[in-house]
Amino acid sequence: QEQLVESGGGLVQAGGSLRLSCAASGFTLDDVAIGWFRQAPGKEREAISCMASSDGSTYYANSVKGRFTISRDNAKNTAFLQMNSLKPEDTAVYYCATDLFSTECTVMEGFTHWGQGTQVTVFS
Repeated sequence: QEQLVESGGGLVQAGGSLRLSCAASGFTLDDVAIGWFRQAPGKEREAISCMASSDGSTYYANSVKGRFTISRDNAKNTAFLQMNSLKPEDTAVYYCATDLFSTECTVMEGFTHWGQGTQVTVFS
């Protein structure tokens, strides 16, 4: 069964860093586009980053560009989101997602397979 499991969230002071992991099982992560999303209380879900499998191209929302970096380790079948210079407004539950067949990030808003999420809390 295809599964995504996020980890690495936590409590961090503003300006600090965290690295989130998204471990995939039941499918090969390198074969598909993988996206990171977040949802803060009372706010809509936001697509923040994605990596295509076709050419490794990446997407970042303006809110995280220059601070967050997406990557993947194919040997571990795991994707990562390195988050630097964190701000209180980055506080949210972070999710990774895919649709198990698309190789491009242009369809990330339609991703169907989601992890359980990991909480990130940034305090000032």
